[in-house]
Amino acid sequence: MIKLFADGADKASILEMYQNPCIDGFTTNPTLMCKAGVNDYATFAKDILQVIRDKPISFEVFADEFDEMERQAVEIAGWGSNVYVKIPVMNTKRETSYDLVRRLSKAGVQLNITAMMTLEQVRKVAEAVQKGPPCFVSVFAGRIADTGVDPVPLMKEALELLKKAKNAKLLWASPREVLNVYQAESIGCNVITATNDILKKLNLKGKDLTDFSQETVQMFYNDAQAAGFNL
Repeated sequence: MIKLFADGADKASILEMYQNPCIDGFTTNPTLMCKAGVNDYATFAKDILQVIRDKPISFEVFADEFDEMERQAVEIAGWGSNVYVKIPVMNTKRETSYDLVRRLSKAGVQLNITAMMTLEQVRKVAEAVQKGPPCFVSVFAGRIADTGVDPVPLMKEALELLKKAKNAKLLWASPREVLNVYQAESIGCNVITATNDILKKLNLKGKDLTDFSQETVQMFYNDAQAAGFNL
């Protein structure tokens, strides 16, 4: 069965999802932290880790030079045994991070290689992490879909490529709708990240569609009444 990771940087929401037994782990990134108003990266992360100690949680480096990424990765990894360090598959100069991934993996750092969107990237990362500690390979299926490309065939092939790296788990990143959870599960994807809004809709599975239709009409009617519309 696919594992569900909550994706976000709002402390209250993260701790709320931690109470949900269906949530198997957590991810965040600098963009989500910025939007959530986080201004002290280490303090925020360590505060969360005071509570979440038994489920994987990913924190990302934010440097652009690989030597500084490496320094940050080692520091972040030291925050807890359940921490996975997110390393982008390339920097802003389009320089790939495969060598860095290889060094960190060999050094025993648990990684989450992120922002991946091509099978070539998956192939190179699979080679770089072989025989290392557990890691996640985050392919941004949602962003792939945004370009008009069906991500399902690509994700299936990514699973095949990762067979050479037994320590690596494929993570379906940036889902756009609840359907993506079922798509990911149907192909055997290991993990999917999702926002709280998507995760909260999972209880709709199997809902009678006629009932759902009536409830939607009721919502429109109630909102029109509340607004005081008249003609």
